[in-house]
Amino acid sequence: MRRVRSLILCGMALFAATGAIAQEVVERLGPETADQTLVIRSTTDIAVFRPVVALFLEARPDLRVHYEQWGSNDLHRLSRADCRARRPGADVVISSGVHQMVQLVNEACAAAYVSRETERLPAALKWRDELWGITREPAVIVYNRELVPDADIPRTRFDLLDLLRPADSAYAGRVATYDIEQSGLGYLFAFSDAREATTFGALQESFGRTGAVSTCCSADLIKGVAEGRYLIAYNVLGSYAQSVQRQDDRVGMILPSDYTLVLSRALMVPRHAENGEGATEFLDFLLSGAGRRALRDALLISPVLDREEGGEGEGVSPTVLRPIGLSPSLLVALDKHTRETFMRRWRATFPGE
Repeated sequence: MRRVRSLILCGMALFAATGAIAQEVVERLGPETADQTLVIRSTTDIAVFRPVVALFLEARPDLRVHYEQWGSNDLHRLSRADCRARRPGADVVISSGVHQMVQLVNEACAAAYVSRETERLPAALKWRDELWGITREPAVIVYNRELVPDADIPRTRFDLLDLLRPADSAYAGRVATYDIEQSGLGYLFAFSDAREATTFGALQESFGRTGAVSTCCSADLIKGVAEGRYLIAYNVLGSYAQSVQRQDDRVGMILPSDYTLVLSRALMVPRHAENGEGATEFLDFLLSGAGRRALRDALLISPVLDREEGGEGEGVSPTVLRPIGLSPSLLVALDKHTRETFMRRWRATFPGE
């Protein structure tokens, strides 16, 4: 097993050397003397996920975890390449780009598994016993508490449109969102917006007219707002925003009351995983009571979704929640013609990016 894993790591190094694909962070958890290794590839920041993995390992002294943090598009490309080559790579793949995960399952890249824990999941959070939703995170609007007056806090998309409408808007060039070409999650949120509401076209027009900024990832968006480079960031993953908010008073967070998208990161056990048994043990742990408490502590199961009212707009009525379910309908987002048309419109919105 160790020889095979060495070959995998060498192959990944080759990918990185060519500039084609590279993981962002690598970390090993658990005892180096452990007999088994569980390779987890995930889009989840290791700083956020580390306590969850550490709790899983507490009762498994014979196991260590090799954790790789990836961008969603690169993780999708690598997982797809592993599948087509029928080579072992990750034992567990976890991604916020759930449309990409549905595609991998649809292409027979996943192993099936059924347990008492997986059977308890709602139908919308599992597909074909090969893909499971493990988190519950809202897409939120983030703003700078020191620089955005209370009267300007956008509690709906209509409010955001109103802020951008004046020719001399103070928010021109100071609103940011994901670059959907770099971020699979950003593309998913934007595509879901386009299907959910008529405001999406108006938002695109306003973003383009006022010189809004698109950038790669959650960390950049939230840091930019905290530092005042941006006043508002749209469609940010709420788990990361709330984590920063607990440490930085400058960061405010709103769950839009017209509707709030809710993401469940998807977990897949690749068909050719070497440590499939360890992978399903990890899945069952995440779905167990202890695992869900750990995910809640990490804010990956968002506490703000569990109540109807919260401080500073952080709570939202369940009637406005729009969960992104795991189903074949997500494959529409990856249809070549549909994606190209969507991207062309996006490039027109952000021509200078």
